[in-house]
This record gives sequence, structure tokens and C-alpha cells, in this order.
Amino acid sequence: MTFSENWSVLEPDLKTVFDHETDPLKALADARIAGIALRGVYNPDHCSGLMQRFVERGMMRAPEDFLPEENLPTRIDIGSSLVNRARGGLAISDDPAENKDAFLEHSASTHELFSHLFDGFDNPVDTLYNCLSALAVNKDVKVAREPDGCLYGPAIFRIHYEGHEYVPHINHVAIDDKLFNYEVSRFTHQFAGLICIQNSAHDGNSPHAVIHRCVWSPEVQSHLSNGTYYEYAAQSRIEQQQITVQPGDFYLFNSGCIHQVAAVEGNIPRTVLATFIGYSEEDDEIFVWA
Repeated sequence: MTFSENWSVLEPDLKTVFDHETDPLKALADARIAGIALRGVYNPDHCSGLMQRFVERGMMRAPEDFLPEENLPTRIDIGSSLVNRARGGLAISDDPAENKDAFLEHSASTHELFSHLFDGFDNPVDTLYNCLSALAVNKDVKVAREPDGCLYGPAIFRIHYEGHEYVPHINHVAIDDKLFNYEVSRFTHQFAGLICIQNSAHDGNSPHAVIHRCVWSPEVQSHLSNGTYYEYAAQSRIEQQQITVQPGDFYLFNSGCIHQVAAVEGNIPRTVLATFIGYSEEDDEIFVWA
């Protein structure tokens, strides 16, 4: 397994990852590759079974119950979201300490939920962490935690209905969100690691993500804020790479690079099991959260 200078998605099998000395996460951090995809790591039949369970337990709307004209939320989360609860729409206070306590309390409830939600199925959270451990070289992959041992949520299901999209952006708790009172802000790089659970009706021909070979900078941020990023990217000839996946595929990319996701089309919601990953070359731990 070698890394090309081409901006492309690496697709090794797990045995190759285990046997090879090259550090794929370092290549991702250095933006030498656009992403990593491990195909078929989770049983697609279990993906469809989980979707049915979510509907049966009232955790999500059935596809036929979603009507865009009703102005319902186009995204449902099953799990704990750090950013949403720290400073987003689920924050309970203007006091960061109160929001942190509430986030950690909600995260504990997510651990309890996930302890039985997957009964009868392979545990997709375990699968995701096993994939990360296979890719990590001499690092310990673990659920993110505060120094007192309080755990973050281990992962989150994001269910996206028709019209939901992500415009060009980055995700980074320090650079973008400035959540310096959380332990995960210590990491230099932030990745996104996901398992595809369900594609929309059109996802067979459209990517789950488009990654731009463009790391964040104040100049780039000015274009994101002013709505001129597309013109900037064209003028700068910034390379782009699509990541297209099927249910059961794991994929990983550097969320400090500009990335975007096209709007969902049709009444079948695009669903992923999603995490963020904190990585620093000099740190022997890798923290994972949602």
C-alpha cells in the first residue's frame, strides 16, 4: 500500500492495513489522501434491520410520513452531539460549564441506550471503532473523555431527510467551534469517521461527501463567510474528490479540509453512524466522539 501524490480515496482491505507499516492516518492528517474507505465492514442486512427498529421505536419518522411542505426538521439525531449541546440549538444555558455538564449527562444516557439498542444485530459502534483501531499505528483508540473520566457519546446516528445538505465547511472543535473547555480541543487534527447505514434513492449516483484539498485558513474562512468559496476554489484550482459508499461501508476523511454533502433527494432518508476523531501525531491516544 503506497500513497500517491494524486488526491484520491485509499481503499485498502483490513488485512493490508494490519500488515503494512505505513501510517494511513498520518497521510490523512497531511492531506496527502482525500479519504479512506473500507468496504463491507458491517452487514447491510443489519443496516436495514436497524432502520426498521428506529421506526418501530419512534426514534425517526417513517419515510412515507415525511412531507417537506410540513416544515419538519430535515435531520434527526440518535445520540449525543457535542457541538449542538455545547453551543448549538440544544444548549441549555449561556454558561459553558452548565452546557458541558448537560452534554456529559446526555452522553451517559447515550451509552445506556447503545448498550441494548443493537440487540440481535452486530454492534455497529464496535465495528466503527475496530476499523479505526485497524488504521491506527501505535495509538490507542478510545471514547473521548474528560480528565475526571466522564465519557462523551461514542457515536451518533444522523438521519437526513429530503432537502438536507451540508454546504462547504470544516469541523474542528478548536478552530471552528472554539470549545477550548473540552479535552478534545487538545488534538491538532479532527477527522470524520462514518458507517453508511442507508442511502437515499439517488445516492447510488451521488457521493456521501465531496472533499476539497483545501485546509482551513483565515483567507478560506473569509470566502466561506462571504459566500465566495466556489469562485475561490475555481480560481485556485482546488482539487476535489468524491466518496461514494453503500450500506455497510466505513469511510474516513479529514474534517479540517473543506467538505460538503449534496442535498438528499426523495423520501428515503440518508442515514449514517457518525463520529469525530481527534488525532495528533505526537499523541499516543486517539479520541472518538460525536
